[in-house]
Amino acid sequence: MNLQFTPISLTEQSTYLTLLTQCPQITSDYSFINLWGWQEEYGLSWAFTRDAVFIRQQYPVPCIWAPVGNWHAMDWQAYKEILAKYAPMVRVPQELKDTFVRLWPHLPVDEARGQWDYLYSIPELIELAGRKYHKKKNLLNQFIKKYDYEYVTLDARKIEQALTLQTEWFLWKNSESDSTLDKENRAIVKIMRDWDCLQHILGAGIVADGKMIAYTIAELAPNDQMIIHFEKGCPNYKGVYQAMNQLFLKHTCCEKAIVNREQDLDDPGLRKAKESYHPVGFMKKYEIDGFGL
Repeated sequence: MNLQFTPISLTEQSTYLTLLTQCPQITSDYSFINLWGWQEEYGLSWAFTRDAVFIRQQYPVPCIWAPVGNWHAMDWQAYKEILAKYAPMVRVPQELKDTFVRLWPHLPVDEARGQWDYLYSIPELIELAGRKYHKKKNLLNQFIKKYDYEYVTLDARKIEQALTLQTEWFLWKNSESDSTLDKENRAIVKIMRDWDCLQHILGAGIVADGKMIAYTIAELAPNDQMIIHFEKGCPNYKGVYQAMNQLFLKHTCCEKAIVNREQDLDDPGLRKAKESYHPVGFMKKYEIDGFGL
């Protein structure tokens, strides 16, 4: 079986989302918004088969991601040649890893800790009750008391204000020309520019002093899971991140139980920040070095 890889396109967004809905476990990597924003940075393309879509990555190293579809119904024996040809396979959710190991017990599987999605209790992050959230709650209260602010929903009009903030934030943070921040900035700008074309996208901002000082870009995934893709705030407003996080969950997600705030990519500072919000669980992911079947 040969795969015909083509660029990720908006015209096939609905077809992809149908297959994603059939996935037994949906991690943040496989949301269409994530693929669309990062496709140029990772050199992503995809190939559709009768019951799945395979995603190929070119940068920084060639590999494939886990196929998207109903893993329990797929004929893995028929896909053996593809799996062996395009390995390694990265960002493999735990449930698919377990399926592979049952089929082929001797597969070389590595734990990809930096790719694990962090899961949080939405009620906990709204209430911020107890000693473990004392610092977060204190910063939130300071922000609320100090600033005259407005919470707004992102739409085609407000997204321009968010784009202005993103440009300013990037200039503040990228004083040392960090290539990672540069790639993230391009992904964010791409998503903002194509806002009206992306299904299930959600967002909000905080406006103060006549300008947007924080924004969140999120997505309601097919499994009814809320995924936070990006969250930025102006560093001149103390507590702005705690406010943006709490207000968005309160206004948009209060009827849901869990929010997915994506990976830490093995970055020590990012890991510390994510752990400070006390995750209630993880969506674990793995890497399969090869399919010598």
